[in-house]
Amino acid sequence: MTPPVRGGFADTALLLVAHGSRDPRSGAAIEALAARVAAARPGTRVAVASLEHRGLRPVPVARELAAAGAAGITAVPLLLTDAYHSTVDVPAVTAEIRASLPHLPIARTGVLGPDGLLSAALADRLAELGVSGVDGLVLAAAGTSDRAARHGIAQVAAEFAARRGVPGAVAFAAGAGPDVPTAVGRLRSTGARRIAVLSYFLAPGRLHDRIVAGARGCGVPVSAPFADTGPVAELVLRRADRAWDSVPRQRTALSVSAH
Repeated sequence: MTPPVRGGFADTALLLVAHGSRDPRSGAAIEALAARVAAARPGTRVAVASLEHRGLRPVPVARELAAAGAAGITAVPLLLTDAYHSTVDVPAVTAEIRASLPHLPIARTGVLGPDGLLSAALADRLAELGVSGVDGLVLAAAGTSDRAARHGIAQVAAEFAARRGVPGAVAFAAGAGPDVPTAVGRLRSTGARRIAVLSYFLAPGRLHDRIVAGARGCGVPVSAPFADTGPVAELVLRRADRAWDSVPRQRTALSVSAH
């Protein structure tokens, strides 16, 4: 169950910071997530911004939230791994927001993954495929040059498959690592015949289209992205609440450093 608005935090706004995409389907999926989050936390302003491509940028959106009366802002990076955007772009954007709104408390969450609620979203998507007796699973992600992030995705794939007692593999739409046909081929070489591809994507777009094309080329079903699911909305709120809890300590630290 989603936690209720807690005392003193009702006027805090949530700023969902997406990667951004040229594909309008991606923006629609993120807006659907924002609508779910807002419905789960009545009275909380929820806005969306993008780091790249289509959509408004985080700093102007944060200013709009402040002008609308937000008593504080929690920025939630809609990213699944700790890679370049989360370690460089998001901290830089957060610093810009704090500089632009120096008298407003600003919190920032960590990235969304990995987390059990993302696994719950994947399980929901797997169930939607309606495939019985799956004996092999491929977790397909966008791809990254960050070795630790790739390892983290591979670990999610292995753990998700192991809980279902089937072999698992990981695939990427771009960058280093196997693509979907290669991952499916490896599972088939172990004897798997009823394989499903799970999309480790928040939203559709060009890279997810590659995953879909690869899966269909192999004759295996592929799940939809999961931004607009209940587990992801709940995860956003949990991350936001945890980050906001750090704001008083954050403000104290800033006050001490200023003196």
